Amino acid sequence: MPTDYNSRAVAAALARRRHGGGKGVGRGSGQRETALRELHDRHASELWRFAMRLTHDRQLSEDIVQEVLLRAWMDPSLGQHDQAEARSWLFTASRNLIIDRWRSAASQHEQRMEDPPEESAGDATSVVLDRWLIAEALACLPTEQRSVINAAYYQGRSIADISARLRSPVGTVKSRLHYGLKTLRLALQEKGVTRP
Repeated sequence: MPTDYNSRAVAAALARRRHGGGKGVGRGSGQRETALRELHDRHASELWRFAMRLTHDRQLSEDIVQEVLLRAWMDPSLGQHDQAEARSWLFTASRNLIIDRWRSAASQHEQRMEDPPEESAGDATSVVLDRWLIAEALACLPTEQRSVINAAYYQGRSIADISARLRSPVGTVKSRLHYGLKTLRLALQEKGVTRP
């Protein structure tokens, strides 16, 4: 056993919990006591190292080992497990116990907020830069394409409304919008704003 693992303390704590815990837990036969000692001697130090790797907490790891061995002792089918099954059961129980403790610890730290904080304004530099790049790219478009894009995307007008306002056929408005967006996309790609 490694010197980091305090097997005597865990064994003593197990004995106290078994005999002083009530609920008939201490009423086991000598075979069950022997089986628990064998489980402890064979697996306790490995269980402790396993728990240490997951928790990084010496005391919590000892508590996990103690709890898992106590659960094993209370399991009525303890004598029916072979060594591989017992080992698998012990490590699975340890893992589950650690997960349960993490979950309960996380829930203890959660706080309910009456009013959630308002969203912060943050840094608007990227928004300003994007708008500037788009305005610069729009300035490169022919006037007819620029006016259709402006009406459709900045004013929220429909194709029919734009057609009526510009006194142009619907097909012409659609064509100007299509080619204007295509030219705008190419201009933004050249500036490195969008990908091809």
